Amino acid sequence: MRRSSSSRKRNSSWIAVLALVLLGAASWSFLRAPAPDAPGRAAATETTPLALPPPMPADTPATPTASPRYPDFLPPEAIDTLRLIARGGPYPHRQDDGVFGNRERRLPQQPSGYYREYTVETPGSRDRGARRIVSGGRPPVEYFYTDDHYRSFRRFTLGGSEATP
Repeated sequence: MRRSSSSRKRNSSWIAVLALVLLGAASWSFLRAPAPDAPGRAAATETTPLALPPPMPADTPATPTASPRYPDFLPPEAIDTLRLIARGGPYPHRQDDGVFGNRERRLPQQPSGYYREYTVETPGSRDRGARRIVSGGRPPVEYFYTDDHYRSFRRFTLGGSEATP
């Protein structure tokens, strides 16, 4: 059965219209996307450390030369996570800034909602990995690091002292 030439022309017209619509949508999407270095806008994926340091402990003088000291046991990715916490996000995982329930009772007992958890990226991992920072208080007044998915924690402060609960 042969198609008529008018049927072929009609199909070609629809294909051309569809191609134009898709091209227009792609162009519009490209033009609407923020530039990675546009002021006030974050890039879609951030691969460089953030410029903002985490907040200082209350007893640290606010001088331009003061900077937080991090415990040696924290991996570099944890520093990036602390900077995200200090600026309030945006966080790379939907679970970040969620309430940590302390069901394992490995942290000091506090009211529900006191602890929040954040992912510490694990290079090469296809998922969130096992590393987390758990903060206590709003704004955070204490921090805990785990690299074994909540089996153990190391307590630390931004001034550099550390203790294990």
